[in-house]
Amino acid sequence: MTDGFDAVELEILRTQLESVAEEMGTVLVRGAYSPNITERRDCSTALFDSEGRMVAQAEHIPVHLGAMPEAVAAVLDRDPQPGDVFLLNDPFHGGTHLPDVTLVSPLTDDGEIVAYAVSRAHHADIGGATPGSMPAGADEIHAEGVRIPPVRYVAGGERNDAVERLLLANVRDPAQRRADLRAQRGANERAGERLRELLTDHGDRLLTAFDAVIDYARERVAAELRAIPDGTYHASDVMEGDGDTDRDIPIRVAVTVDGPTMTVDFEGTAPQVPGNVNAPLSVAKSAVYFVLRCVTDPGIPPNHGCYDPVTVRAPTGSLLNPQPPAAVVGGNVETSQRVADVVFAALSGAAPERVPAGGQGTMNNLVVGSSEFVYYETVGGGAGATARSDGHSGVQVGMTNTLNTPVEALEMAYPLRVEQYALRRGSGGRGHTDGGDGLVRSVTVEQPATVSLLTERRRHAPRGVSGGGDGAPGRNLVDGEPVPAKVTLDVDAGTTVTVETPGGGGYGDPDGSG
Repeated sequence: MTDGFDAVELEILRTQLESVAEEMGTVLVRGAYSPNITERRDCSTALFDSEGRMVAQAEHIPVHLGAMPEAVAAVLDRDPQPGDVFLLNDPFHGGTHLPDVTLVSPLTDDGEIVAYAVSRAHHADIGGATPGSMPAGADEIHAEGVRIPPVRYVAGGERNDAVERLLLANVRDPAQRRADLRAQRGANERAGERLRELLTDHGDRLLTAFDAVIDYARERVAAELRAIPDGTYHASDVMEGDGDTDRDIPIRVAVTVDGPTMTVDFEGTAPQVPGNVNAPLSVAKSAVYFVLRCVTDPGIPPNHGCYDPVTVRAPTGSLLNPQPPAAVVGGNVETSQRVADVVFAALSGAAPERVPAGGQGTMNNLVVGSSEFVYYETVGGGAGATARSDGHSGVQVGMTNTLNTPVEALEMAYPLRVEQYALRRGSGGRGHTDGGDGLVRSVTVEQPATVSLLTERRRHAPRGVSGGGDGAPGRNLVDGEPVPAKVTLDVDAGTTVTVETPGGGGYGDPDGSG
């Protein structure tokens, strides 16, 4: 029993709340115009209670979802009223990186705010120095696009057209941005409709269930942490440059398990850097929460209660807690992956059977665009093997959960031609169980454009564990010539860009021993 709910009633209410978040995601994907949302599904949706605690989320993008509470907290500081919708993307006020635009909508019952609907979507361009808003050489956030603190996009039910006009005047392909924002509003509105239906069915008991499902998740995670041996576990890894230089940038962590709690401390991590791999603390928290979800029972409801037993610390002014005007666009997509890797590595000392070998550890961000179009893609790779199974090949790993853009959709929407899209055979590390293979994605640009690549694991291979072999590092090629892991280039028509993604690490000795 939890707060007077028996197991059956609690499960019914929990799944009904999660269905609200899932339906929000469906509305967003179907209503958007950009292939980045309609095909790749680079978006996330969730439901929060009136106190700003996540009650239910759809199974979307880990780096979006773990950071969403920061967005709701930033909105709560601005006195939201019934009928409002807040828009934001500022990484220092609730966002993650500028392309991720978030809408937060108060949901009401009898004129009282009882919940918040939240949608976050990666817009293929949000202005800035280069098409796609992910310049490899940015040295401050202003080069990355329009920075929007929480503003009332809708006030008392009336849309503030001036906010939308200001945003659209500063982005490429404003018609597509407008349509995607409309889809986000529609998703939040659907959440309001469905929540009112549930309130009609269940009355105030539904609101009581918010507390119950959060308490249940907290108790389950606390029990899982008690099963991990107490102690402090250390690990370190590096980022392969910041787009400004190629020098390695260290990330260090100490994970302390103490009964039902876990503290994750990044003391010793590098100071914030001039380039764009700085990650806001909300992104670092997302990565920690992702690892927590992976090493505990996946059947635990993913809500605020899961994260209550966890404390995350990073020094102010560090790579994982930068201060304005730090550039951060790569921190969300690449540094988040390394944070997940390093926390997994630390926990392998506590519960090795729960931790996989290193996955590809990068999102392999590829942006091609001009004043006329913007194509954005993250490319899958090899997953790390586990003690019980081989790693999957050609999949998104870690902090992203997007699909690929189908070749047909890509070639129809953009002046691009796909030359090759195939598994990179043999790139996974050998072991008792083998790491997954990476991918090869080769695209020819059919008109002059700017290409930006933000990638990792080009020098330092994904690690095998317990005697397993490392995965193969990735490579970036332009017309067959290697280019750095992080680079922005102007290219002519006919240029071919190839991304070879890393394989996953193997687990255990290849001779058959674990």
